[in-house]
Amino acid sequence: MLEQSASDGGPCEPVFNQKVKMRPSGMLRKHRMYRGLFDRGIWFFSIYHEIQLESVAVNVTIQDFVADVESKLFFRNKQQVSEEIMFVFPVDPDTVVYTFYATMGDTRIEAMLWDKEEAQKLHKATSGMENLRYLQDQPGIWGPVFACFLGTLPPNRDVAINLCYTQELPLHTDGAALFCWSRDLFPQHMCFNWQISEDEILENLHFRICLQSACGVSHVDINSSHTPLQYTAPDQTSAEVSLKSTPWHFDDLQLLVYYKGPHNLSAVVESRDPKAAPGSLLGDPVVMVTLKPSIPEVVPSTGQLGEFLFLIDCSLFQDAQNTLLFLLKSLPVGCYFNIYSFGAAFKAFYPQSVKYTQESMDNAVRRLSSICPDLGGCDLLGLLKSIYSTPLLHEHPRQLFIFIQRKISSEEEAIMAEVHRYRDDQRCFCFPVNSCDSFNLCQAISLETKGECVCIHSKLDMTSEAVKCLQQALKPLASEISLHWDLPPGLEVTMIRKAPESIFQGHQSIIYAQIHGQAQDPEADVAAVTLKYLVGSQSFDYTLRFSLFPSADDRLPVHRMAMMHLLWKLSRDGTSRSEKDIWQNAVTFSLSLGVQSPFTSSIAVRMELMDTWHHDSLPLDSPMLLPPSHNLVPCQLLWCGFRPVWFNSTKFWMVQKFQFCLEMLHPKASDAVVLTKLSSPRKEQESPPEELVMEEPPPFHISWDWKISPLSTRLCDFSSLRAVVALQKANGSWDLTSALTSALGLSKAEVKGQRPSKPTAWATVLALVWLHQYKWRVSWSELLEAKSCRWLQDQTEIHLDECLEAANSLLGCLVEPISFRM
Repeated sequence: MLEQSASDGGPCEPVFNQKVKMRPSGMLRKHRMYRGLFDRGIWFFSIYHEIQLESVAVNVTIQDFVADVESKLFFRNKQQVSEEIMFVFPVDPDTVVYTFYATMGDTRIEAMLWDKEEAQKLHKATSGMENLRYLQDQPGIWGPVFACFLGTLPPNRDVAINLCYTQELPLHTDGAALFCWSRDLFPQHMCFNWQISEDEILENLHFRICLQSACGVSHVDINSSHTPLQYTAPDQTSAEVSLKSTPWHFDDLQLLVYYKGPHNLSAVVESRDPKAAPGSLLGDPVVMVTLKPSIPEVVPSTGQLGEFLFLIDCSLFQDAQNTLLFLLKSLPVGCYFNIYSFGAAFKAFYPQSVKYTQESMDNAVRRLSSICPDLGGCDLLGLLKSIYSTPLLHEHPRQLFIFIQRKISSEEEAIMAEVHRYRDDQRCFCFPVNSCDSFNLCQAISLETKGECVCIHSKLDMTSEAVKCLQQALKPLASEISLHWDLPPGLEVTMIRKAPESIFQGHQSIIYAQIHGQAQDPEADVAAVTLKYLVGSQSFDYTLRFSLFPSADDRLPVHRMAMMHLLWKLSRDGTSRSEKDIWQNAVTFSLSLGVQSPFTSSIAVRMELMDTWHHDSLPLDSPMLLPPSHNLVPCQLLWCGFRPVWFNSTKFWMVQKFQFCLEMLHPKASDAVVLTKLSSPRKEQESPPEELVMEEPPPFHISWDWKISPLSTRLCDFSSLRAVVALQKANGSWDLTSALTSALGLSKAEVKGQRPSKPTAWATVLALVWLHQYKWRVSWSELLEAKSCRWLQDQTEIHLDECLEAANSLLGCLVEPISFRM
């Protein structure tokens, strides 16, 4: 945060605890890249500073958690040769680009929406479409982007880009609304020239931000020098601020907006479009309600809500078995789980998710060895479709853990369409491994579902990062969410985007509703909405009163976002071309506000030739007047390269090859059989302490010793650690068995001689104290320890202090009772 008041606009740099890295955007230059002496080369697009962004003019209007942006960007070709250029702008899932046009001399190129089938015909008739394919295949630019190939820009000539878009803003960790602007869209000469004058900066940088909220604007934090925050309304419900320079250190711009009043609920009502017919979406007011439930920090109890699905790439079958062991043992009793393996085909451990019990856990651990190597295809799309076709479990939010190593061939866009369709019903944690061929796809999936993507560099990282994400997934959440409306008589609401069944801690949800009807009392101008939800067994409710007569906004950002969700809802409901009326209405909705949808697609046209439009080798019954092909410009919202470049370094390649050679020289036994033996209930393991037979535990060796990791991690005896974990029961306890005492490095006489309590409680305290020595090295055991502590606290007639003292003495440890909440 700023070290001084945000209102003074001083040059103090804020400390942002949530670093945002935006995808590349701006003007790209086309050139040929050669990979060898005799290589013919490939066409490649890159940001090239000779096509220089000289000045920008940006107006941003932020209402609570929705932003509307109008921008004008002026580029100039500084070279003495002509360059072929393309403008790209990354589009997040909650962003709508509704205006784009470029001006080069007397030529104006404007993007337009068309019926999808008509647009596809136009794309086939458009020359230069191969340039969009070049962009899709290159690394470094990934995910959905709006792209327009502008053609050739002569030397010392300018091109002006006009871009308008609306987007929902994410929630910062401290509750602020976060707005970002890419560093690529600031004038480069201002970012690197430290001697530039303030007058020259202000001449080339016009960045104005208007803030509005019925709750009141508190303050802002910006990682750039800015003017003091000026309130434009007496009640401080609106304010303005402008940038005085580009962000420090050539970072992306980050603006944090803090609002006054309660933060659990906020509403923005947008007036109807006076030109639209009442009863339609545009002809009625729309209310946007932001739900930010207050979720207390509590320790998850038994009976934890949640459905946890683990998706394992079969090429990771050996490494994943160890990670799955820790994940399975860390799950709380009462949740639901399932494990899927996928390769050329996919398999499930259970036909549907099962409740987490001792029996289901033992069965799952035994079946880990059934994950067989499969180096064929990678049918992640088919697996996701199968999962999404199964109904959600009531009060058990679905969370996916996806471990993947191979490249998904030609299905990225279909996968993302499926993920987008069900994004409100799930959260995904993705773990691309080693070569990271699917890193960008995993990143897109996690962003779409508000999950997390962690690239795995070593086998130890896989377990460590997966358990960390499981800790996040087990945090308390708001469930059974409902909204209750109180409107003046005569008015009703129709939900466009409904409230989700649950919201995870630190997240928000934005819903939209259409207000229609005629109030019986024309003077009634206030409505109310009440949010109700549960956190565990504790109930919460918050009521917000809001005005029904806001100031008009002809840019209609709330209507646009509501329209986007309505169109996606129609698509999810399976609207097809055969349903002509619904399809045509969807196309009409999309075109009316410039909101791209599954029913429409973009094309671009050179505007000075519009008067010569005619049908050109297209069906005579085409409902739209189409331009000739030479007036068309390649322009689309498309999915780009899912191949990263930042992991293809020589150092990383050498390390991976070194690990492979070491493993080949020192072959190890598979852990699958060991895990099955250690975790399956056996008679000799259930025998009383008097009958313990001391025996060597099975070898628990794998190739995890060769990796890049801290020295403290390499010093751990992980074979013993895994052996102890494999013996833990589903409720968190351990049985006092010969296998456990051997794994702890103890003898029969030592364990029998100092037993102060019941066998199971004594074994559990011993295992807890032994595990505690690893906490400074790895964090894998935290969930296991927490589960064991809860089990111990539920036991009666057990002297935990005596057990802990005896365990410390036996194991040579100094663990305090507070460490285990005793």
